[in-house]
Order: sequence, then C-alpha cells, then structure tokens
Amino acid sequence: MSELQAKYLIDYKQPDYTINHLSLDFQLNIPTTEVVAVSQVERKSKQATQLVLEGDELELVSVKINGQSATHQVKDKQLFIEAELDNFELEIITHLKPAENTALEGLYMSDGAYCTQCEAEGFRRITYYLDRPDVLAKFDVRVEADKAEFPFLLSNGNLTAKGDTENGRHFASWQDPFPKPSYLFALVAGDFDLLEDNFITRSGRDVKLQVFVDKGNLHKAHHAMESLKKSMKWDEERFDLEYDLDIYMIVAVDFFNMGAMENKGLNVFNTKYVLADKESATDDDYHGIESVIGHEYFHNWTGNRVTCRDWFQLSLKEGLTVFRDQEFSSDVGSRPVNRIQAIQVIRNHQFAEDAGPMAHPIRPESVIEMNNFYTVTVYNKGAEVIRMMHTLLGEQKFQAGMKLYFERHDGQAVTCDDFVAAMEDASGVDLKQFRQWYSQAGTPTVAVNESFENGSYQLTLTQSRPEIAGNNDLPMHIPFDVELLDAEGNSITSKVLNFTEHKQTFTFDGLEQKPVVSLLQDFSAPVKLEYQYEDEHLAHLMRYANSEVARWEASVSLFSKAVWDNVKALSEGKTMQLNSIVQDAFKGVILDENLDEELIAEVMSVPSISSLVEQVETVDLDALIIARRFVKDELAVGCEDEVVARYHASKGKDNASARALKNECLAWACVANEEYEALVETQYQSATNMTDSLGALKVSSDLNLSNRDSLMTHFENKWVDTPLVMDKWFTLQAIQDSEQVIDKIKALTTHKAFSFNNPNRVRSLIGSFAVGNVEHFHKADGSGYQYLTEILKKINTINPQVAARIITPLIQFSKFDQGRQQHIKACLQELMALPDLSKDLFEKVSRALA
Repeated sequence: MSELQAKYLIDYKQPDYTINHLSLDFQLNIPTTEVVAVSQVERKSKQATQLVLEGDELELVSVKINGQSATHQVKDKQLFIEAELDNFELEIITHLKPAENTALEGLYMSDGAYCTQCEAEGFRRITYYLDRPDVLAKFDVRVEADKAEFPFLLSNGNLTAKGDTENGRHFASWQDPFPKPSYLFALVAGDFDLLEDNFITRSGRDVKLQVFVDKGNLHKAHHAMESLKKSMKWDEERFDLEYDLDIYMIVAVDFFNMGAMENKGLNVFNTKYVLADKESATDDDYHGIESVIGHEYFHNWTGNRVTCRDWFQLSLKEGLTVFRDQEFSSDVGSRPVNRIQAIQVIRNHQFAEDAGPMAHPIRPESVIEMNNFYTVTVYNKGAEVIRMMHTLLGEQKFQAGMKLYFERHDGQAVTCDDFVAAMEDASGVDLKQFRQWYSQAGTPTVAVNESFENGSYQLTLTQSRPEIAGNNDLPMHIPFDVELLDAEGNSITSKVLNFTEHKQTFTFDGLEQKPVVSLLQDFSAPVKLEYQYEDEHLAHLMRYANSEVARWEASVSLFSKAVWDNVKALSEGKTMQLNSIVQDAFKGVILDENLDEELIAEVMSVPSISSLVEQVETVDLDALIIARRFVKDELAVGCEDEVVARYHASKGKDNASARALKNECLAWACVANEEYEALVETQYQSATNMTDSLGALKVSSDLNLSNRDSLMTHFENKWVDTPLVMDKWFTLQAIQDSEQVIDKIKALTTHKAFSFNNPNRVRSLIGSFAVGNVEHFHKADGSGYQYLTEILKKINTINPQVAARIITPLIQFSKFDQGRQQHIKACLQELMALPDLSKDLFEKVSRALA
C-alpha cells in the first residue's frame, strides 16, 4: 500500500501549486455535513499540469474550475485535477459524517458538539486540499446549523457576521486576517456555558477572552481564564510578544486525542486541561492547566505567525514552545520543582524512546504516519536543545535571536535551520557544531574521570553515542555545568564547561583539597552520565549543593545506587542491606526547614521502576522490583519519626507545596508502620480538596490497606458522573499491585463511566496499566502483553492514534530477559498479521520487529 511507504525529509520539494485564499461554507447536519470549499489557486511551477489534493474518508460531490466542471479522478486518497492555468478559482463540494468519525481527526462529534482536530493531517478529512504546512492561505469561514442545538458557531479569527436563516437555523461568518496552513483551521459548534473576560494588551488593545465549557461546568473554568491572562502578560514581559486578534477563544471537549490545539484564535482543548475546582481537581491538575494554557497561547507566535515548512520540522514549533511554557511555569512558580519535573520526563520517557525502535532525532529523517512523531523526543528533548542554546547564548543574546527570527520569518513556513541561523546572526556565536543535536538520534553518554594532584583538579570528559542509522562520529557540543564544593560544603567554583571534543580535560588550579564535584548541574544537557559516585559524595551534595535541582539529582543517584547494590547482592545470593549514610541523607532533607516543601516531596518521590530500568543496558526485572521495594521500605522505617512529625506539621497549611509533602509523608508513614492506616482514613474523610482526598486514596490503593475497597467504592459513588475524576479512579485501579489486576481491568471496561471511544478513558485505564504497573504488565508469563494486544486489536480501527500511543511500553523491550522478549515479539507478530492494521500501528510494530 502506498500509504505505508515512508516519506523522507531529503525528498522535500516546494508545492507545484499554492492556495492564497480559502472560503469554506459548512452546512452542519446529522448525519451528513456538506462542505463547500472555494480556493484561489496559483500555479508555482509552469511545468505543472495536474493539481494533486489530499483527502480521506470523504464523499466527493463536485469539482469546478472557474465555475465549470473540471476533469478529475480520485485515486489512493488523492484527487487529481487537470489544471494548466496560472491562476484559477477551484470549488470542491464534499459530504462527511462527523458522528461516525471515531478517529477524532478532521470534523467529528464530541458529546453532541461539532469540533475539529486538523494537526497534523486532519484537514484532508474535511475537504480535498493541499494539506501541508507550507501552503498558507487566508481563511473565510461560514458555518450554518440548527440554532437550538448549536447556538455557538465558532471558527478562527474575528467574527464578521451572524444571523438567522430558514427552518430554525442560523449562521456565523469568521475571517482570519493572517495566512495559515490548514492544520491550524478550527471549527466548533455546540451549546456551552461561556465564561467571558478581557485583556488589555501592552499597546492598549482590548481583547475579548472566552472559555466555552460543557453545561454545568462554568464554575470550573475560572482557573483556565486566569492562566490565559497570566500567559498573555508573561509573553509581553519576557518575550516582547503581543496578541494580534480581537478575540481569543478556548473550547473544552471531552473527546480529544491530544492535550490541546493552538488553532489561530480558537484553541480546542481536552477538558483535562481546562476544568478545575478544588473539590474535583488536584494541585497537579491546576499546574497542568496553567502550563498547557500557556503552551497553546505561546504558539500564537512560535507556531502560528511563524510555522514549520514541513512536518519533519515539528520541533521548530513544539520544542521551542515547550521551552517557553517551561520558562513560564518556572517564572510564575517554583523554578527548581519545574526543572525537576522536566528532567523526569526526559529520564523516564525520552531516554526509553531513544533506546527503543522508534529512536529518532528531534528533526526526524523519515516517517510513515506523522502522528507517531508527536513524541517526547520532538517535544521535550527538542525543548532541552533550545535550553542548551539559551545556556550557551545567555538570556540577552537568546532574546535578540528570537527578535531577529520573527523579523525575518513572520508569516512564513520555515525550518529548524532558519531558527538556528537567526540565533547565530543575532548573537555572533558559531552554532555549526551545535546543529548536530537536530540530526543525531539516541542519548549521548558522558564518561567522567577525575584526578587531583598538587592543588590541581582535573575533570576528563569522554562522549559517545549509540550506533543508530544516520548518526555520525563527530563530537557534540555539550554545555556541561559543574560546581566544586569543599569538605565543609562551601562553593569553590561553578561554571558551564564547553565540551566540544570526543575527549576533553578541564583543569581547576589553586585548590587546597580535593573537591566534591556536582556534575551536569540542572541537567544542562540531555545526556547520560558514567561516574562512580560514593555514598558519602552524594550525601554531601544532598546537603550542600547550591543548586536545589542538584540536591534532588544527588538523592536520585543515592537511591538508585542503593537499589543496584542490592540487585547485585541478590544475584550473588547475599543478604540485602542499606547503608546508614543513605537513611541519614534522606532524613536530613526531610528535616530541613529551609527547603521548599515541594522540593522535599520530589526527593521523597523516589525513582520508579521504569526510571531505574532506563539507567542500565539490561535488567533482571524481578530482582529490581524486589530490591527497590526493600530500599524504599528500609528508608521509610528508618525515617518514620521524622516523616510522621513532618506530616502533622504540614496538615495545617493550605498550599500546594505543603500538600505535596504531606501526601508523600503519609505514604512513607504507612510503608513504615501499618498503624498509620487510621491517618489515611481520617485524611480521606476530612479532605476539603481533591489533592488530599486522592492522596489518601492513592496510599490506600497502592499499599492495599484494609480500607482500600471501602474508600474506592465511596469515591466511585461520589464521582461516577464526573469523567475527569473517574479517570483518576480508573488509574488507581489499573496500577494496583494485585494478581487479579487484569481481570479487574477487563471488568472495568464495561463500567458505565468507561468508553473505548474516549481517549481519556482509554489512557486512564489501559494506558496507566501498561506504563504505570510495571510489575504486572511485565509479568513473566506474558499475560500483561497479551491483554494489551487484545485491546490494541480493538481500538486499531476505532482510533489509530490512541492505539499507537498506548503500544509504546510493548515495543521498548530490548532491556528485558529472553522470555519476556519472546512473549512481546509473539504479540507484535500477532498485530502485524492483522489485515486492517492502521499505518499508525504498522510503523511502530514493524520497526520493533525489525
């Protein structure tokens, strides 16, 4: 099949035709919607005689050029039109069935409302079009529908007209003054509750702000609105960027494949990232909403006003915008905690992707299904590449580069190279070697050796990369942040080393004693470290490092080292044990009154099994599970008094940091001693917010306390009609440590609150099991793999995007034992044999089996 053939970055060529203006007329009806698309087409190549447009799941009604029927044919989801004119008007009429569109791409129904998702290639499900990001057109949109059922008719840009038509119907016309690619088109029609506000821009323009939510949820929209206003203000102050339309709209829908979408002036959001009140949303939910609202708003410039030339350049807009939303969260919240959370995404998820069959550079070289490259590599490693650039240039030169980038490319579709060139030209810094971060796949490793003699301390760094097709042997430019501390914990020096060779030695002279070194501070580059830490060294850093992120890093390394030491002990038939230095170091952090409570909570939230797996090339998973549990249990028992005291001290505080610490302390206390189960019951019953309620429920569920079933039933009965809260309940069920967990999940797929058609429900139950329940998903008998395979067969035809997302843990198997690998490969071969395997799954399964 032609659609299963890979496309390559190297084959990019400009389109033979372009479209400068598009008028769309939607007659929204159930079951059939009619779309009339009138394009103003310009021929760019004089040799071109045939216009080729993309389409999918469309019923073609007619094709006209300049009002006359055009010669055309449809073949392999493409429309071929004979067109030997330099300029012409093209009218295409198509019919669609949005209610049957379970893939949730193009125009579809979500809980009785029409909405769209066109990124990456969903617009071709609306009309035949040049559905590629380098074709930018001005859009005029007219939407007509039943007025009683769909009182709100929304699209991109500014509202230009509205009114009633015949038979109880009405219309709205929208005009977007800025040329945009088709992936940024949006349409929403439905009946919502509306929250309105306004924002006065720096230049004095009054922008109307609107947040549309399902009926009855208006009280949950206020945090989203405040987050939007905060984002608009921050972008003016930090990046000198002002909003450019008269209105900014956000619509929350429950059926959505992604988190949100930055369509110009009309952002369509997953309800998960809009709806919140203290009773039903956790502090993490509040933070997530603020971050994602910011991310989509920041796309207005980094993605909309300047967009990507082709989809291989996706990180141009996503890596840059993730960096911007991370900086926003850090500027308005806790910078250390936000940095830690960003590092965790890289270490726990992106490193796994780099080590698996889907490893790719942040600018991929080839692709079968573009949706498969909305990845942690493109987004989050892409953001780390931007962060390294910021580190090398400094804030002032980085901002000068941003300004030049917009001056050169506003209104254009450009490449990652264009962005780097603007940074180089504005700063005067040569980034030729640094560009390799865009084209090299896999995680670099930096081996560290040290020596100290006659007052001279030397650090020797050696870099290497995995052997992956497309990688070269040239050294990367790695900004390597270090701090040297003396024995009393005083800082001797702190600096960023420019590590640009395969092997490079850095010398620090004039020292009275061998220093304690803090390496790769604040995760200054997305690399793995090879360095033999001693427990005393890490404990020293946990206590004295100036960077709070470095103190957390030391805690991760200290815990991890203790786990691996015990994995080794198990393999040698020795008794497991825990060095008292480890307990004392954690105890010191828990008791530190000067540390942010949320930072202490991050230290106590020790590395997961998945995170530990990513630290090694091969793993005895069963031994790892036993060793990790032993170390965590020993830590909890050793810190029992301190943890319980800290728990009670945090109870009277009403802020997110205190709640984070309180819930970690509750978990540790219950691990240490089952007598604290009463604290769980009391906290759950007296909780006035979802963070505390869910925190207690999670402890009870994770530890299988005697009150688990009664609390889970109470929670279910209270929240069964609130989908986003039930997602949390489904997740706790999916990650439970129970031999019957798969049977329980099977039963829950028939629960009235669950639907295979809703991505949020599938991710919360099935996705959480595959990602979060390592012990039972990776059970040696292969039952976890087989169950996920059965689910993938089911949703392969319902929603291929969701299927391709939740398969990820099944294709990252190279570190496991032969028995597990054989079970996984058998499952993948079973999927490969499906006659209707979607190209989303085909790409991942075929690469895994290869």
